[in-house]
Amino acid sequence: MSALEIGEKTATASVDGTEIYEVELTEHEDGRTGCCDCPYGREGNFCKHCVAVGLTVLQQSESVPKHRAAAASRSRQLTTWLETRSRGELLALVKEHIAADPDLRRRLELRASTADDDPSAVRERFLTLLDTRPFARYGYVEYADARAYGLQAAEAVSVLRNLTATGRATEAVDMAREAVEALARTYGEIDDSDGVIGNVADGLAAAHLEACLVAHPDPSRTADWLVDHLLSDLGHATDILLSAYADVLKSTGMARAHERAAAALRENAEDWAAKDLMEQLLRMEGSVDALIALHATDMAPSGATHLLIAQELERAGRPVEALEWAERGLGEAEPDHGPETRLVDFACERYIRSGRPADAVRIRREVLLRRRSLAAYQHLRTAARAAGCWDETERTRALDALRADTQPLIGLGRPGPALIDALLDDGDHDAAWQAGTEGHAATANGSPSPTTPGTTAPETPWPCTTD
Repeated sequence: MSALEIGEKTATASVDGTEIYEVELTEHEDGRTGCCDCPYGREGNFCKHCVAVGLTVLQQSESVPKHRAAAASRSRQLTTWLETRSRGELLALVKEHIAADPDLRRRLELRASTADDDPSAVRERFLTLLDTRPFARYGYVEYADARAYGLQAAEAVSVLRNLTATGRATEAVDMAREAVEALARTYGEIDDSDGVIGNVADGLAAAHLEACLVAHPDPSRTADWLVDHLLSDLGHATDILLSAYADVLKSTGMARAHERAAAALRENAEDWAAKDLMEQLLRMEGSVDALIALHATDMAPSGATHLLIAQELERAGRPVEALEWAERGLGEAEPDHGPETRLVDFACERYIRSGRPADAVRIRREVLLRRRSLAAYQHLRTAARAAGCWDETERTRALDALRADTQPLIGLGRPGPALIDALLDDGDHDAAWQAGTEGHAATANGSPSPTTPGTTAPETPWPCTTD
């Protein structure tokens, strides 16, 4: 390790590894973060190089306050010195750094061009920021070059926001659209494992929205651009939501977007992008029944679509209908696919809220008979206790359902069927041992042993007996 420098709230150093890596640790009110330019660190992890720098700093903990005080003093001194320089001296200093740093020169040149009145010159320089060719050595921006490209492309976001802030929002709208389309076209040719380019895409989309809110572009034209983008293969590259543009689109743009989305669905009912767009529009319009009808055109066999509809109805303040759809989903889910766990939880939670704990127990029993697992047993036990019917009879019948299962499952970190896991979870160790000796444990090679002859699980849920 070399060049360790302790600042007011940072510690930086060069660490020798496969290569020489640059590390920076930063102290925040809620803890410390670290970044390193090694491959593991670039993925956002606190790597071993960060740990090494942290340990070195801890070893020097007695001198850290002195280093921080010295760094603060240097910072104040630098600020004072800069404030007392003349305009000519500061200009000379900037030119000196521009000559030594090509990236800084390009960024400042672009900032300067945005102050020009020539839109074509600004646009030309702006689009060069999104050009991947200087970074694509083999026609593809590899992981090692993606961060450098991302830093350059991020300048485009600053340019757009500067244009909007200086009264050129209309120009920013058009340039933002070009930028989003340009980046979306090349996004599939970039290794964005770190998400740097995705952040740039989100920044461009946000800058477009900001410019639209200021410039108030034509609603129909804006709707056409948004729909074209969201329905294209490039729509996934940006995080654009139609609902964010409600104030821009107004009723005219909304109507245009609805017309376009409906036409796309008529052309291809399986177009997931068009369906997603229509879902957004119907939510914005408050058309709950139309939204439910749209969902109902493609019902998932797991009951997931029933859950989605139930959630929409509950958000609309229609809880009775929401529970009815959840119950439909429980009944219509195909055994090989469902019911969806979240759907079961949704229904049981609503039964409890409405004072129907016995119905929650009934559903949990049905799930246990379909999925003889520790989790299903635990959920049934919790529901039955809440309903006041977790007695020895209830427990015995639940365990009998597990006893008939010969499939080894993973529970509590040990291999074996759910019966033994359930007994251990109940704290009934003697019964768990007995079940193992009766053939309910997995064999040494992980295969299940035969179950005890004559044991069968109930085929239908048993009644809940309450006091």
